[in-house]
Amino acid sequence: MKQFEQSELLKSLPKQFFASLVGKVGKVMAQGHDVINLGQGNPDQPTPSHIVETLQKASANPMHHKYSPFRGHQFLKEAVATFYKREYGVDVDPEKEVAILFGGKGGLVEIPQCLLNPGDTVLVPDPGYPDYWSGVELAKAKMEVMPLTAENHFLPVYEEIGERAQAKLMFLNYPNNPTGAVATAEFFEDTVAFAAKHDICVVHDFAYGAIGFDGKKPISFLQTPGAKETGIEIYTLSKTYNMAGWRVGFAVGNESVVEAINLLQDHMYVSLFGAVQEAAAAALLESQQCVNDLVKRYESRRNTFIQGLREIGWDVTSPAGSFFAWLKVPEGYTSEQFSDLLLEKAHVVVAPGVGFGTYGEGYVRVGLLTDEERMREAVSRIKKLNLF
Repeated sequence: MKQFEQSELLKSLPKQFFASLVGKVGKVMAQGHDVINLGQGNPDQPTPSHIVETLQKASANPMHHKYSPFRGHQFLKEAVATFYKREYGVDVDPEKEVAILFGGKGGLVEIPQCLLNPGDTVLVPDPGYPDYWSGVELAKAKMEVMPLTAENHFLPVYEEIGERAQAKLMFLNYPNNPTGAVATAEFFEDTVAFAAKHDICVVHDFAYGAIGFDGKKPISFLQTPGAKETGIEIYTLSKTYNMAGWRVGFAVGNESVVEAINLLQDHMYVSLFGAVQEAAAAALLESQQCVNDLVKRYESRRNTFIQGLREIGWDVTSPAGSFFAWLKVPEGYTSEQFSDLLLEKAHVVVAPGVGFGTYGEGYVRVGLLTDEERMREAVSRIKKLNLF
């Protein structure tokens, strides 16, 4: 069959580092080994039943069998505004300050195309979510990394950015993937001041906004005075409500940025299936007990796993948020070498930190996305390697 050549744009996109990891895992599983996969970022719990039931009922409504409004149903945007007021005390105009997204990832990849011209600069956290890079490349912009180090609690140091402050866009993400770090109110205040001084649009990826531990709820960037003047926040229902496969999220904040997202999407989509939007509204408006229960589950898993690793002699730091742990590898190994060792000898999958950027070298990311019994088994297997 004739093979048509891909465009230069497709050829220029970043390589998917984790595709090779999936291949390695597949080979080990094909050999018949029992593999404990802690390398994923895919929620393992089902969507709460009341959300599923709302979808089932809504899908029978003939109204939803037609095209949805281009910019989403008003009832979902109003639910977003209610959610932000209830959870964060933030007033949101549902008409002008909310854009419905095909998942948070969609918005994160779209935003550079909405605001940047070829050659413009974007500040990107390192380590960070690799799909930030994809959006930058699609916009033909260029990246400048903001190192996230343990010494600064995995927060960027704005004083060190220097001339790179000529950037037009900056990505942040707290609670953070992959480090599990959280932001403080003081950090977000510094962010607003820095962005205002240098005319930078801040895009805060709040994907793990519901998941904070030790009785501390993660704060929203939009709670910071002046935040709406300097950017937006992107929220997804994937993690908070275990709705990863439903592909629904939203951007909230600066009116001009929201309009830019809506304008781009006008040319790409006719919004989400209406029944999904109705179910998403139900998730945001109804009891949050399911969310509280989920956070308790992740915290219990975190405590079990981190305590187990410490007991076998691995000096690890407990994450403050997200459903990831960021673990320093033993001396003498790169992150990829250590990940390969755990896979081949212990049949435990972790994600090598270098896949999240240069400053991720020396770490592995572990997902708290399997039950405690399996996490204890993972610790037991690692112990048998006598590395610590």
